[in-house]
Amino acid sequence: MNLFNRVVPSRRQAPSVPPQRPAGAPASPTAVLPDPDLANLTGEWVVDPAHSRIGFSVRHAMVTTVRGCFLEYESLLYFDARNPARSRADLTLFTASVDTGVEQRDAHLVGRDFLDAATYPRMRFTSTGVEQAGADLFHMSGELTIKGISRPVVLEMTYIGHVTDPFGYERVGFDGTTTINRSDWGLTYNSRLAEGGAMVSEKVRLQLDIAAIRTPPSAG
Repeated sequence: MNLFNRVVPSRRQAPSVPPQRPAGAPASPTAVLPDPDLANLTGEWVVDPAHSRIGFSVRHAMVTTVRGCFLEYESLLYFDARNPARSRADLTLFTASVDTGVEQRDAHLVGRDFLDAATYPRMRFTSTGVEQAGADLFHMSGELTIKGISRPVVLEMTYIGHVTDPFGYERVGFDGTTTINRSDWGLTYNSRLAEGGAMVSEKVRLQLDIAAIRTPPSAG
């Protein structure tokens, strides 16, 4: 999915005697070299719903996986290329917009057994910190709020690329994922199978396929 080609170096024969480090010299630290394209990203961005997916997947009946997403949400992203730790994200999802492709299942998910959208119409992720873990890999810590319960989570975010589209809009892509235990947020409904397993797994994988558009600077 990455827009940038990864060049694999040709294999060379190792020298018979490896170079020696001078006695007493400190070992060279392993540096994280950021993708140079990141320098162009400082500023505010918003998620483009037409080209993004805020989704989830969960094991069902122990033998298959159900996937869904939220169709309506609001977002505000800020990226600081000089100091990624100052980057931040705020994402609000409208719980009634959940879509798994099955109307009856969606009605169950928005009901009191699960999201209780009538009482809790929104769920929210607000970042609290960002650490760069690789050239294009970031760990974003934050608070995830579902049904009025806020708990810390860490998203693993992979930078995909940065382009200007034919209409002149700057776009940036990130993929993010984390796995949560749904009962930690009060999503405790379940039924048991005859074999003894759970109908719906406790573990839910959250998946963010983000295409964001740069927000023009405010006039004045």
